[in-house]
Amino acid sequence: READRFQDSVKQLEEILAADGETAPRPNRNQDRSTERDVSGAVPTEFFNEPDTDPSLPANQKWAKEIIAEATTPGYLDDRPKTPKVDSAAKLDEMIADGREAAKAWRALGAAGRGEVLHRAAEVVAARRGEFIAVEAAEVGKMPSQSDPEISEAIDFIRYYALNAAELDGLEGANFVPDEMVVVTPPWNFPIAIPTGGTVAALAAGSAVIHKPSKPTPHCSALIIDCLWEAGVPKDVLQLCTPSDRDLSRHLVAHPDVDRVILTGASETAALFKSFRPDLHVNAETSGKNALLITPAADRDLAVADLVYSAFGHAGQKCSAASLGIMVGSTYDSERYRKQLIDAASSMVVDWPANMSATMGPLTEDPSDKLERALTSLEPGESWLLEPKQLDDTGRLWSPGIKDGVKPGSFFHLTEVFGPVLGLMHARDLDEAIEFQNDVDFGLTGGIHSLDPEEVRTWLDRVQVGNAYVNRGITGAIVRRQSFGGWKQSSVGLGSKAGGPNYLMLFGHYTDDPSTLPGATDASQSLELAKTDDERWLAREFGAAKDHTGLQSEANIFRYRPRPVTLRVTSTSSLFDLERSLHAAKCVGSTVQLSVAEEVASEVKIAATNAGVAARTESAATFANMVGEGRYDDSVGARIRVLGPQEPELLAATAPRPEVAVIDEPVTSSARVEMRYYVQEQAVSMTLHRFGNPSRDFHELAAELKA
Repeated sequence: READRFQDSVKQLEEILAADGETAPRPNRNQDRSTERDVSGAVPTEFFNEPDTDPSLPANQKWAKEIIAEATTPGYLDDRPKTPKVDSAAKLDEMIADGREAAKAWRALGAAGRGEVLHRAAEVVAARRGEFIAVEAAEVGKMPSQSDPEISEAIDFIRYYALNAAELDGLEGANFVPDEMVVVTPPWNFPIAIPTGGTVAALAAGSAVIHKPSKPTPHCSALIIDCLWEAGVPKDVLQLCTPSDRDLSRHLVAHPDVDRVILTGASETAALFKSFRPDLHVNAETSGKNALLITPAADRDLAVADLVYSAFGHAGQKCSAASLGIMVGSTYDSERYRKQLIDAASSMVVDWPANMSATMGPLTEDPSDKLERALTSLEPGESWLLEPKQLDDTGRLWSPGIKDGVKPGSFFHLTEVFGPVLGLMHARDLDEAIEFQNDVDFGLTGGIHSLDPEEVRTWLDRVQVGNAYVNRGITGAIVRRQSFGGWKQSSVGLGSKAGGPNYLMLFGHYTDDPSTLPGATDASQSLELAKTDDERWLAREFGAAKDHTGLQSEANIFRYRPRPVTLRVTSTSSLFDLERSLHAAKCVGSTVQLSVAEEVASEVKIAATNAGVAARTESAATFANMVGEGRYDDSVGARIRVLGPQEPELLAATAPRPEVAVIDEPVTSSARVEMRYYVQEQAVSMTLHRFGNPSRDFHELAAELKA
């Protein structure tokens, strides 16, 4: 009846307009991707997110169809930008040397000068959106509905980092010294956004970059680099290559003149890189085993829709994808849930990009051993709620699969499989569900569906993930709005989130400069000035949750959570180093324990004894052995702040354990620098309405989180 009334009202409107010689009004939305975009716009002074393509507009539908028709023509990639292969170690040595030399002039431009070039690059990428969609479709089978938001994210990364770089030039209490050479090794699952983000972050910070594409996506990387070159990034500052064999790849990563490697990939790859060179700085977003909890207080229809979309979007190949659905109490046995899950997943149209009706595309490459096991076999107690099927002879097109009866501690519970398989677990209550969710080694994304704010409050207090989602899907992070990065073995290094306020600070090192602190009268260290700076930055940044979006429909809260840290006090560390670090940790609520070298100065040893925290005196070898055995770990992964010189024993012990973050920067007077070491970042995204009606309870909960 409502549909009839709507159609009647439209008919009446048309009759009224026709009587006046007018036609029905057109949509207010007038986006047309087929029109050329001017790339010479003014440099923005504030960050804004690039809008995705509106698929409801006829002009954009026509544009997308033409792109896919071109991309699926045989030989399309032959004339596209290509990644050159490097066949000798000598050539790699030359590229690294050239890049380090070119970094000097690039760094001398300052953040503002580099920013002008990068903002121009954002416009170039935006103008070439259609090319990116076509290349992704041709190279890895991505559909426009999934590649288009990725291109928007790449543009966002460029703008965000170009603007944020100014902070590095104006640090108080420390000087930032950018890396000279950064190697970026991106993934294949998001071959535009993630490679762009890592590359542009290094460039914005003042570093030279060698970009080494993933094996399946060399054309995607080549197009990114071509856009940056077109915008004016010098070709010796930004270089692109694919080493022709594994030995040359190792030569590049392990080269002593490479300052840092940015990796998105498996935890095992990060460990491999560290084994090449233990002192190598590796920052990585690695693996995930992500779960969405559904309680009896959930809206069932929304929960099912979000679970299926989170599990099977991009064929389950998002590192944030929901691999587990943890069904609490009666939800597990609910026939309605089971029927809706089966219906939603089985009704997905699985096909290649040439089919514009497809809602799920192919795997980027043949299934790994772990994914093949998940797609084709069951563990004890499991059964197929929906059995996946191979749909063609390529081996890359699979229908969605749903496993029932996944047991705690089983292969599928604990293992990232990276494909279109969802496992259902039964938890007796919310406590057990959170336990199952936190039991995995990873902590990338996680979600809960519940309309009970107390359940959500409990979950937010205890969940161990970097991106926490409430009453919505658990994929689709947006730059600044939901900066991206995980805890535990989902990150390597400090864990600063991509698209967040601290990411650029990873790309270099710091020297103490107390003369630039507010109130400083000379260049000498002052513990009191450093403490005052701690209090200032606690109020300004580290103790204040923020929601930059200001949306009424959704809260997007960036907050810091205190985390345990071990301070390793080495032989030449000073009293200032110790007391300044303890104060920074105390300000943010971090739990600290001390491991004190036997040779430290007597005043440092006395201060450590009287610090009021757990402390032990031990040799470098003893400490390293305990770290290697995991006896200094905590529930969210070990973090060690080294005061004084780095000890080779610790380097060797942590090389096989990339999840252990070792921070060996000199202690500085800057709270902006130091307080990062005692917190971990979390982005909370929470729906604040139900069917458009504001939820007072969840608005109040969001206000609590920001208080």
